[in-house]
Amino acid sequence: MKRNEKEQSELLAAFTAGWRSGNVAVPYLLLASYRQLKLSEAEVMLIIHVMALMEKENKDFPTLEELQGRMSIPPEKVIAALQKLLKEGLLSIDEGVDPVTGVQNEKYNFNPLMERLAACWLEETAKRQQQEEPPVRKDIFSIFEKEFARPLTPMELESITGWLDKDGYPEDLILAGLKEAVFAGKVHFRYIDRILLEWSRNRIKTVEQAKEHSQKFRTR
Repeated sequence: MKRNEKEQSELLAAFTAGWRSGNVAVPYLLLASYRQLKLSEAEVMLIIHVMALMEKENKDFPTLEELQGRMSIPPEKVIAALQKLLKEGLLSIDEGVDPVTGVQNEKYNFNPLMERLAACWLEETAKRQQQEEPPVRKDIFSIFEKEFARPLTPMELESITGWLDKDGYPEDLILAGLKEAVFAGKVHFRYIDRILLEWSRNRIKTVEQAKEHSQKFRTR
């Protein structure tokens, strides 16, 4: 349906008035983390309405009637949502006295909610950093030198590199072979090479499989 010039002008005026009425600052953390706090969309919307009334209409303690009038859910659910926020410590009520009139007043306080949201942010940041950080790789050469109680020779360094790059043995499996050689009292590269070759022939690819194989060998 095509609007006439008057309707278009009224629509533009209404849009301009609504635009000039300003915005409400809604914390992004609230939108990003409310699920972690086990808040429903209705409870989040209630929080936003309280924030809006406090910020845009200077109503520090909006009445239940005002909140119920702005939401589409039944009045009893608005009350239940507000009670949940107060009970779980996400919202508190501060009491004070007006310095001019001396009348006692009340005010909603969102600091508890902000503290919980900040905790969620810290937890998520820590998880993300942990996932992004590469796993700490064991310095296999230093471990060998520690067990041999001396620096490795160029040929020994080449042997370890060959196990890793040419033979494709996992690093932890090579270290398991070193441990097996120490246990047997035969700490030399030729014996470790035989261990790794034996494991390879038996299709042993993990430390757990190597432990089982060694246990069976000792039992026999």
